Amino acid sequence: MEVKSKDLWVFIETKEDGSPKKVGLELLNPGKDMAKKQGGELVAVVIGSHIDASIEAASRYGADTIIAVDGEEYKDYSTDAYTIAITKLVEKYGPTSMLIGATNNGRDLGPRIACRLHTGLTADCTALDIDEETGNVAWTRPAFGGNLMATIMCPEHRPQMGTVRPGVFKMAEPTEKDAKVIREDISIPSEDIRTQIVELIRELDAESVDLEGAQIIVSGGRGVKGPEGFAPIRALAEALGATVGASRAAVDAGWIPHAHQVGQTGKTVGPKLYIACGISGAIQHLAGMSGSDHIIAINKDPDAPIFGVADYGIVGDLFEVLPVLTDAIQKAKA
Repeated sequence: MEVKSKDLWVFIETKEDGSPKKVGLELLNPGKDMAKKQGGELVAVVIGSHIDASIEAASRYGADTIIAVDGEEYKDYSTDAYTIAITKLVEKYGPTSMLIGATNNGRDLGPRIACRLHTGLTADCTALDIDEETGNVAWTRPAFGGNLMATIMCPEHRPQMGTVRPGVFKMAEPTEKDAKVIREDISIPSEDIRTQIVELIRELDAESVDLEGAQIIVSGGRGVKGPEGFAPIRALAEALGATVGASRAAVDAGWIPHAHQVGQTGKTVGPKLYIACGISGAIQHLAGMSGSDHIIAINKDPDAPIFGVADYGIVGDLFEVLPVLTDAIQKAKA
């Protein structure tokens, strides 16, 4: 693809009501610095139906320019419609790089666009930078089951593309900045959209679990010993106004739904406080929560890897420690 600018694009994924999903606004934060290093502007690409709220949010959270595509065919995500629209935009404006949130939709959309544009894509990134010598984006992601981190570059093809896990970056402080808005009219014929949503079936528990937006998370791991072991986890979470999380071991054992999973194959989170209870601290779990502002670990094993990243550690049985903590918090609030 012909490169026509040094701009960096961030795809702002929208919800059914046209409001933005958080990950797109998160990516505007690192995108600003990366665009500056590349010598271009930070451009937000907003696609959906009735997207004025998303356009306003992209402006407030750092975009220099916003390219907006608004239409009823974009209300519900479809691979065909979104791929066609973004491919046309990229071919018209020729950015040098593009960031997409690694949501379910983003993970579907990114590879399809990259294939259409004959470029590369690095999936599920957890860190971003610009290589000063070459000007290429340095995409960092877990590799070999999360046992090491690989940094990948795409030196010969453009745009450079990557999907980035939600929760890896924090949103910048909002401003009153007014970004330039370019509205593009891209209509997709119905025959070009080969899929149709017949019915939406929502998992109630998944709807109520917002790990990525949580300020406090209390997570349980293999040490809870069973589904009933999450009772003290939930009690502490309720006392703190927190969200309940879990390690992959607890989810795989069927003790708690996948919507609660934190880690490489779950959600990447960055709360103000993360309390890990009975979690050993496998690298796959650490990849999903090490960006937390403060980490408290509770584990019977003093040599558990989780203590290596914790700000505070309690060596003890979680079934003895948690009720004491919960009681103290409840008394303090009384």
